[in-house]
Amino acid sequence: MSDYVLSCCSTVDLTPDLLASRNVPCVFFNYELDGEQCRDDFGKTNSPAELYAKMLAGAPARTSQVSVGEYEEHFKPILDEGHDILHVTLSSGISGSYQSALNAAADLKDQYPDRRIVVVDSLCASAGYGLFVDRLADKRDEGMGLDELAAWAEANRLRLQHWFFSTDLTFFVRGGRVSKAAGAVGGLLNICPLLTVTREGKLDTFEKIRTKKKAIRAALAKMHEYARDREGYDGKVFISNSECMDDARALADLIEADFAKVDGGVQIFDIGATIGCHTGPGTVALFFWGDERPM
Repeated sequence: MSDYVLSCCSTVDLTPDLLASRNVPCVFFNYELDGEQCRDDFGKTNSPAELYAKMLAGAPARTSQVSVGEYEEHFKPILDEGHDILHVTLSSGISGSYQSALNAAADLKDQYPDRRIVVVDSLCASAGYGLFVDRLADKRDEGMGLDELAAWAEANRLRLQHWFFSTDLTFFVRGGRVSKAAGAVGGLLNICPLLTVTREGKLDTFEKIRTKKKAIRAALAKMHEYARDREGYDGKVFISNSECMDDARALADLIEADFAKVDGGVQIFDIGATIGCHTGPGTVALFFWGDERPM
């Protein structure tokens, strides 16, 4: 039985049941939708369908990171139970939550002098972040101690591959990820850019691809190129999607046909509100363990 608690944020984009089964508590991100404050709580406040319908109807959506105070309120009950904490955050290249968690840990140091809070920047996002935390839970259950697990996380986080595409660039344009001119041309030419998360944990375009069918094949090709042991890959594969389950399932079927040893088959999740406010509907993201990221 470990003497520390592995913790994360709701932006892992998994499910509450899965996190509970892995004994990983989470702190919730927040967002504002059409002027209303909401929690990114795995679709309980707004289901993905409700969120995207409101966004497509013109409702403004803005996200906010977890505050220092919210982190402190998340950490305190765990510390009160006599546990140390290893908290893994959403990528610092996407959110300032890593710094907020560090500040909360520093603020609580005097109040809990016999306890430790170690904060690790995942450099991952969405269910890639979730797959990373899931693997850390495996290592914890195998008996790895807090410091050893934190070191393992930092040494291996860039091996979590992220590849995703979107059939609708509207919200990428609104968020400044894609220029208005590129978005207009992309719409006319039916371009589905293939994006990745870089070594710095930032979102970047890898290549521009015409048609959704080719984008699905391009994501599959990246798994052939970068997956650990290539077609012999026997780890887990997670896919997250924003209201485009047919596209996610099409990619999953191709992966399961080419990678017969995938642990438990491809698992598909919803993109949560924090990431979804920036992607909008139509995004499919693929995550697996492999070589270090190419950029």
